[in-house]
Amino acid sequence: MRTTTLLLFLCLYTTTWAKARVVHVLVALCDNEHQGIVKVPAGIGNGQKPGTNLYWGAGYGVRTHLDRAAEWVRVQVPSPGLPHILERVAWKHRDSAVYLVADAYDGRNIREATEDLLRYASGAGSTSLNVADRTIAIGGGADLVAYVGHDGLMDFALEASYPAQDKRVRETIILACISKRYYAPHLRTTGAQPLLWTTGLMAPEAYTLKAALEGWVRREAPTAVQERAAQAYNTYQKCGINGARRLLVTGW
Repeated sequence: MRTTTLLLFLCLYTTTWAKARVVHVLVALCDNEHQGIVKVPAGIGNGQKPGTNLYWGAGYGVRTHLDRAAEWVRVQVPSPGLPHILERVAWKHRDSAVYLVADAYDGRNIREATEDLLRYASGAGSTSLNVADRTIAIGGGADLVAYVGHDGLMDFALEASYPAQDKRVRETIILACISKRYYAPHLRTTGAQPLLWTTGLMAPEAYTLKAALEGWVRREAPTAVQERAAQAYNTYQKCGINGARRLLVTGW
């Protein structure tokens, strides 16, 4: 009995206090007025209203979809206090020391979201954040930095470069249309590795992100993460699994 109790304690201790792994997701809210997108219904295309936005508060938005996921448990997190980030939410993975922090960027500020993705991928902009009973590092301190939304690089060019700030290799997920083509020149200088990005037009809804994270949490190979994402995308989009595999790719 004492041995069983000790093993249970050690298991709980390891899950709770193991070194946290952190995912930081940047969501550029869908915005009919300020982004070069195919227009969507006004209720989900207002980039200043996260509660109903296609990529945040709608049924397959990041906040709503992850709130409904059994493996992710919402935890308290302070507001970022930045005018261009309209909402911040966080979850802890139920069975591991993985934290996920998601920021909803005002749709007018898609450039800032794009620049932040590359800054964080390079290791710049690391910030400490108190989440539940832990202090974690987000921004450039995160292990995985993800972007969800319209590909702003189809609308504007970036003048700045984002050289690697250290030798740590971060991973990125970029769920936006044709993200491999548009982001590759910028991402290479950051030193980050592309875990998942796209070769064509896509709907950057949260089921793809959720599926990819399931594999990442389990430390699966990038190809296994890619397959999870493709299977999920095909399930919801009915595009054919081979098409989904060509769309969602990993590595350079």
